[in-house]
Amino acid sequence: MKKDPEQSESGIVNPTFYQELAEDRISIEATEGTTGTDQASALPQLTITRPVYQQEQLNDAYRYRKPKRTKLHHELTDRVRQIDSKTCCSTVFPLLTWLPEYSWSRDLVRDLVSGCTVAVMHIPQGIGYALLANVPPVVGIYMAFFPVLVYFLFGTSRHNSMGTFAVVSIMVGKTVLAYTGTTAEDGESEEQRTALQVATAVGFVVGIMQLIMCLCRLGVISFLLSDTLVSGFTTGAAIHVVTSQIKDLLGLTLPSVGSMFEIIKTYIEIFRQITSVNWAAIIISAITIVVLVFNNEYLKPKVAKRSVIPIPIELIAVIAGTLLSKYLELQEKYAIKTIGNIPTGLPAPSLPDFSLMPSIIIDSFPVAMVGYTVSVSMALIFAKRENYEIGFNQELFAMGAGNVVGSFFSCFPFAASLSRSSIQYSVGGRTQIASVISCGLLAIVLLWVGPFFEPLPRCVLSGIIVVSLKGLLMQVTQLKGFWRQSPIDGIVWVLTFLSVVAFAIDIGLLVGIVLSICCIFFRSLKPYTCLLGNVANTDIYLDTSRYQGLIDYANIKIFHYCGALNFASRAAFKNRLCDTLGINLTEEIKRRKQPDWKPSSAGEQSLKFLILDFTSLTSIDPSAIGTFKAMVREFELLQVTILTAGCQPPVVDNFLRCGLIGDIEKPYCRLFTTVHDAVQHARSELDPIGSSSGNGSTISTITGII
Repeated sequence: MKKDPEQSESGIVNPTFYQELAEDRISIEATEGTTGTDQASALPQLTITRPVYQQEQLNDAYRYRKPKRTKLHHELTDRVRQIDSKTCCSTVFPLLTWLPEYSWSRDLVRDLVSGCTVAVMHIPQGIGYALLANVPPVVGIYMAFFPVLVYFLFGTSRHNSMGTFAVVSIMVGKTVLAYTGTTAEDGESEEQRTALQVATAVGFVVGIMQLIMCLCRLGVISFLLSDTLVSGFTTGAAIHVVTSQIKDLLGLTLPSVGSMFEIIKTYIEIFRQITSVNWAAIIISAITIVVLVFNNEYLKPKVAKRSVIPIPIELIAVIAGTLLSKYLELQEKYAIKTIGNIPTGLPAPSLPDFSLMPSIIIDSFPVAMVGYTVSVSMALIFAKRENYEIGFNQELFAMGAGNVVGSFFSCFPFAASLSRSSIQYSVGGRTQIASVISCGLLAIVLLWVGPFFEPLPRCVLSGIIVVSLKGLLMQVTQLKGFWRQSPIDGIVWVLTFLSVVAFAIDIGLLVGIVLSICCIFFRSLKPYTCLLGNVANTDIYLDTSRYQGLIDYANIKIFHYCGALNFASRAAFKNRLCDTLGINLTEEIKRRKQPDWKPSSAGEQSLKFLILDFTSLTSIDPSAIGTFKAMVREFELLQVTILTAGCQPPVVDNFLRCGLIGDIEKPYCRLFTTVHDAVQHARSELDPIGSSSGNGSTISTITGII
């Protein structure tokens, strides 16, 4: 027996009516139907009969309510209550989470081998990268000691090898040159001390910035830097590093060329002085590069099959270069530039030059971002492999504290090294205890062994640096993959790379970030849209441009929109809708307002209902709702009724607040729970007689395959 809806005095349908109707009319039948394709005809069929729900009716029937948000002071109180001393200590000192589980019998040997191997790499890389930063060579070894100990206490990555990093070093070096105008050439000269003051001031400012970012919970800001941006940026930065080493590879002395257009100016100076190259330096550089490449490409893969400990080829090259330079008197006979004075002992703590800090804030921000981003990226790779978590804000705290402490001990900003971290992990390192072991060995170097490396030729270090950058330089091969995945990503890679190479590292980073944000913005302006058609005897609706054999109901169009609607995308949404329907809304309204207008064909009056599928609408703001209201009225002038379907609760809440829905009798736009409900309602309005059979505005029958 057919029920009639009971209405309250306000005219609203009694909520219990639909619930009772659903209980009375929902049925599930399994039959041997023949609907659908041949493959599906042998499968049992599912038939569901239920009411056609408008969103307001469904809300009333099942008592929808918006979850109440806890007040801020209650949230803070609850969080404080949940924190105990153990949780607080393990958060500040992450090593307390893994140290009790540390297996001294199994893991200590691996960390010992890893720590010794990484310590060997720290010496040549530390000295070389310190020269990139235009500070005394011994600073690079300080960098592998003081900040690393702080990171051991506060860091969350168990496999990152912290210390000097080529890209950060060259960025610091540019700031040092900008504020001193000299390079670290002659041991303990006044220019060197000034350069060191600038570098330590940068370290302090970078540390303070990272600590402020930690307090503001900005650790997730690193996600703005896409893989495409990081790849293009680091590849361009590697070009800068290689260019900076050419003068030592060729034995030239180049004047300062500034930070803007540095690569172009550097190569102009190189070609001007090409007749003044030092052939002894070229021969030593060539031998160093050939030996390193031969080891990396031929010997290293073979040794890796038999031993987890790689050949310390960099240390061998450094020791061999030092001995040859000392006993063959390369500096006196062939004018080979050497490292120079390396003092013994640990540096005395001293305050950074605070007077420099206001001037270097802008230069320090890219350093803070690059150092943190690279370190977190490496940490995430190892954490995923070893199944542990990384704390993004804790990483900011660890790096900020390390930079602040390091700045009191003659250190510039530190970060994770790509090459050392890979070695530390590949030789079996398990935890940051490997870094502590490395620090212990480097303390011996600082206290007694440092002066041994004073005769080391700079061209040997330059050869080591250039070969170690192969991994970064080969990232250029990733461009093809990025372009294949998305041409937009390919363009971001190319423009970021060219900006870094042609202009400057910090300019390139800014360009890359802006391009990445623009990509997010423009992609939101071009969302996926299509017209939908019905799969026979089901409530499934598919893209008519991608599927065939769909039912296209007469006088009804279903438009699917995927994305967000806001002040920026509202015009694009309306234009895309009109283009898809083939309607120029403004011109059509003007034409139909003319008194002598008559439809030129039956097609001009064929569209009666436009159903907007908002199941994939992520958000909508009041500006877009205002535009949407105006569009509903414009389509009404064309005698087209707009129905919306499938909105998520937050979107429905915005509709209610802005008055788009709420009045069931005469809303701006009717909102249905599903697309199928909207289609059934439209069909019942077009064919009221047919709706009495049970497929109208009251009952929706859905048949599909189980």
